[in-house]
Amino acid sequence: MQINILQRGEEDKAKGLAVVIDVFRAFTTSCYVYNNGVKKIITVGEIELAYDLKQKNKDYILMGERNGYIQPGFDYGNSPSVIKDVDFTGKTVILTTSRGTQGIMSVLNIADEIITGSFVNVDAIINYIKYRNPEYVSLVCTGVANELSPDEDTACAVYIKNGLLNKVNDFSKIKQHLKEQGYTDMFFDPDIKSHPEGDLQSCLDLNKFNFVLRVKKENDLLCLEKVI
Repeated sequence: MQINILQRGEEDKAKGLAVVIDVFRAFTTSCYVYNNGVKKIITVGEIELAYDLKQKNKDYILMGERNGYIQPGFDYGNSPSVIKDVDFTGKTVILTTSRGTQGIMSVLNIADEIITGSFVNVDAIINYIKYRNPEYVSLVCTGVANELSPDEDTACAVYIKNGLLNKVNDFSKIKQHLKEQGYTDMFFDPDIKSHPEGDLQSCLDLNKFNFVLRVKKENDLLCLEKVI
């Protein structure tokens, strides 16, 4: 099994089974939504398509952000701590975000299979990949490449790679590193309403869920399906 960690801008190198990673916050939020009974999550790249789907399906829930902020007409933003207790039983959610859903679109036609990546289900991801045993694994980080601050998506990618190679991960050190040196200040700034402090804990709640979210085509749309 060949495992490659790809930074933003390197998506064209993806092949095999691609794990599109967005820890802060799209694919953490998606796991909470599925845990709360949602019927379907439709992932959308273009915000215009998201609005169009909502217009045609009034009962759909529109969720996501641009540049971190909830957009006009959206039912929810991209905050896992805000929706973690919301009952989505039987609902369909439209999700569009600045990085996570864009990452899916960027590898759509070049990867053999796409799943999402986050810390809240990271061991399930590792076990799923081992079960599938692909020749190539592409760990696609959706954070900004070459950030001066350590990137949480890269940390998650390294965690997955270590797990696949049966190397030990020390998540306590990862959490400390991200909190002290990572890009987490927005979660502690009271003036940044889009990123409540509870989101950080929600995103770093290691292995809270035991399922994987896999991308599948359904008619002309892309959906996330829950795989246990």
